[in-house]
Amino acid sequence: MKPADRAATIPAPGPFSLVIFDWDGTLLDSISSIVDCTQHALRDLDQPPVPDEQIRGAIGLGLRETVERFAPGCDEALFGAIVETYGRHWLETYCHRPQLFPGARALLEDLREEGYLLGLATAKGRRGLTRDLEATGMGEFFLATRTVDEARSKPDPQMIFDIADELGATIDQTLMVGDTIHDIEMAHNARAAAVAVCSGSETRTTLEEARPLICLDRATELPAWLSLEGG
Repeated sequence: MKPADRAATIPAPGPFSLVIFDWDGTLLDSISSIVDCTQHALRDLDQPPVPDEQIRGAIGLGLRETVERFAPGCDEALFGAIVETYGRHWLETYCHRPQLFPGARALLEDLREEGYLLGLATAKGRRGLTRDLEATGMGEFFLATRTVDEARSKPDPQMIFDIADELGATIDQTLMVGDTIHDIEMAHNARAAAVAVCSGSETRTTLEEARPLICLDRATELPAWLSLEGG
């Protein structure tokens, strides 16, 4: 079924027709693995120690923006070494550790049954996202996906604009769900609605300061909130 056909035959029961999810920290419990892999890469390259919180705060950005957070002003040689070393350790050791949050599959099944169009906007590259979606079997739920290989890094709104355009949704019908301030700021920049989840890299206090519609403990609480919004 084409996206337009789905929207026409099973209208979503509320103000939103399109829900765009972040991936890491929102549906996939991967934040600790990303932090550990980053620390491993930095140790290998004899880089100064970086607090875990600083690494967590960079998750969700593009590669260059991420590295600048814990290695500011690094030259191209160091940047390339960090990216290569991180990627090697990720594939060798860490990529099999992350698991879906409990209830994540049922969440997407329920939203799809309710008639919502589902999209995915992630700071991952395309190869990494494809690997994750194949490993988890979650690719079937997303009618459109964007990575930093196809769009500008969060908080630039391009990912939201691209997904909404592809699926025929207007921005005022679009809801972004993510675990970082970068997700919330991307939604604000697109003038879309945003819901924060406290399951990933940011504290509730930090997320609330970014002014989402609501901060949920986890993404699986979304259907109950949507039913209230639609009622």
